[in-house]
Amino acid sequence: MAEPVIVGTDGSRPAAAAVEWAAGDAARKGLPLRIVHAVDRLPYEIARYPIPIEDQLDRAGRRILEEAGQAVRETHPAVRVTTAMIEGDPSRVLRQEAGNAAEIVIGSRGHGGFTGMLLGSVGMHVAGQVDVPVVVVRAGVSAPHGLVVVGVDGSGEAAAALTYAFEEARLRDCRLLALYAWQLPVHPFAPEIAYDVDEVRKAQEDYAAGALRAHRDRYPDVTAEMRAVCGHPVTALAEAGEKADLLVVGSRGRGAVGAAVLGSVSRSVLHHARCPVAVVRAPRS
Repeated sequence: MAEPVIVGTDGSRPAAAAVEWAAGDAARKGLPLRIVHAVDRLPYEIARYPIPIEDQLDRAGRRILEEAGQAVRETHPAVRVTTAMIEGDPSRVLRQEAGNAAEIVIGSRGHGGFTGMLLGSVGMHVAGQVDVPVVVVRAGVSAPHGLVVVGVDGSGEAAAALTYAFEEARLRDCRLLALYAWQLPVHPFAPEIAYDVDEVRKAQEDYAAGALRAHRDRYPDVTAEMRAVCGHPVTALAEAGEKADLLVVGSRGRGAVGAAVLGSVSRSVLHHARCPVAVVRAPRS
């Protein structure tokens, strides 16, 4: 049986956007969809005066799952949908679910649970730490632009991100922009060192083009462009993402874009990007 696209929901508006995105991706890939709601009872159990709200939590969870499942059946009737209410810490639940998933999808913010923690502990404890892509979806996504943007730096992680991005572009029948952000070396004696910027740019563009060549051969139907830009990776990726349907980054790497995930740059990209962001980790050797 094909592994499902798994989406976490807490009933919030961003979670609803994540469910809709996950359903669309599952439909394009011909995969089932599993909608998961985490019930974390610990905060109520450790209170000085514990509150007996187990029934309320369970009822609310069932309602959230029923509404999410019904929404998917109305918009994507061909997608096979299952739901699950799982007790535990949201980040731990997601990591466990990732073991039997094609990808994990989550909203950018919410009432708590999955989405409320995304830019904090869930983002740090799931993206880049599971073997499947993790897609972060922001509510209020604009109309389709027909473009997938991917950050590259020549590393294995970036190669995995490229593969994911090309596949998404193929399934969406849209263009792909591979972005390589680079910066001139910073040195204490920089004022005394002269750089031929055009020469450096040419070298960076050649390097980036090599990283893209193999994927172009594998996906001849995808219109792909390589762009090397001199600038900070957060700025370059966020600006490119303003007119993209999806922004894809690898979980680790060597250069500016490669540093983008799970460090300060990754948090900034997740915070500032206006489109969904997919964090892709290279397969284990």
